[in-house]
Amino acid sequence: MGSRGRPRREREPEPEPEPLVVEGGRAERRRLARRVRRRRRTRRAGELPLLVVVALCIALVLKTFLVQAFFIPSGSMEQTIRIGDRVLVDKLTPWFGSKVERGDVVVFQDPGGWLKGEAARQAPDPIGVKQVKQTLTFIGLLPSADEQDLIKRVIGVGGDTVKCCDGRGRVTVNGAALDEPYVNPGNSPSDIRFEVKVPEGRLFVMGDHRANSADSRWHLDEAFEGTIDEQGVVGEAVVIAWPFGHWRRLETPATFRMVPDQARSGRRGPGRRRRGAPFA
Repeated sequence: MGSRGRPRREREPEPEPEPLVVEGGRAERRRLARRVRRRRRTRRAGELPLLVVVALCIALVLKTFLVQAFFIPSGSMEQTIRIGDRVLVDKLTPWFGSKVERGDVVVFQDPGGWLKGEAARQAPDPIGVKQVKQTLTFIGLLPSADEQDLIKRVIGVGGDTVKCCDGRGRVTVNGAALDEPYVNPGNSPSDIRFEVKVPEGRLFVMGDHRANSADSRWHLDEAFEGTIDEQGVVGEAVVIAWPFGHWRRLETPATFRMVPDQARSGRRGPGRRRRGAPFA
C-alpha cells in the first residue's frame, strides 16, 4: 500500500535569519573605522625609517662608486668653471678600465703642497645647520666646500711631450699645436716656458685661467716635473650642475683629437717657472 492514501504533511516554514546588528550602531562603526586608520598610519610610520635608511645607503653608494658633487672654490678654471659652481664627477668609468684622456677636466687629490689655503672660506654655519650639512655632504647629497682636491684640464698623458711654446705662442703636444678657445679671455696659452716629457702613469695638467692657476707649470722643479699620478685622479668632471644658469656638459675639445699618440723626436729643455704667489 505504501504511503498512498495518507495525508501529506506540510513543511514548516524555515525561520528567517535575524539581521546582523552592530552594537552601538553608527557610532560603533565610526570607532572601528578610526581604529583601522590608526593601524595603517602606525604601519606606515614604522616603514618610514627603513625607507630613509635605504635611500641614504643608495646615496652613499652613488657617491662612492658612481657620481659625486664637488664645490669649486677658486677661479683657476674660469671661464669654463666659475667660483661657486658645483660639478658632477664621474667615478664609475675608471672601474671599467677607462683611461684619462687629453682634454678631460679631472678632479684629483692634492699631490702635496698645491693647495695653499688661498680659496676664500665661507662664514661658519650656526650649530645644527653645520651638522645637517656635514651629514648631507657625507652621503653625497651636498657638495663639500672643504675637499682637499683640485680641478684642472689634462694637457698631456704618459709618453707625451708638452711644450711651450711654438712660434705663434701656442702650447704643443707631441709637436701638434693646440687651438685652445677655452682659455680665459685675455690670457696667453702660457707665460711660462717649458718642455716636459710626461712619465708613464702620470698627467700634465693646466687650468683654463692660465694667469691664475698654480698647475703643473708651477711645480716644474719638483719631482716628476709637475706631473700628477693617475692614481690620484678622483674622476672626470662631466657636468656643471649648479647654478642652473651655468649648466653645461664638459666635453673634450676637438683640438686634442689632432694630437698624435707618439711623441716626435726632440730634446727636452729645462723647465723654467716665474716667481710669485701661486694660485689654485
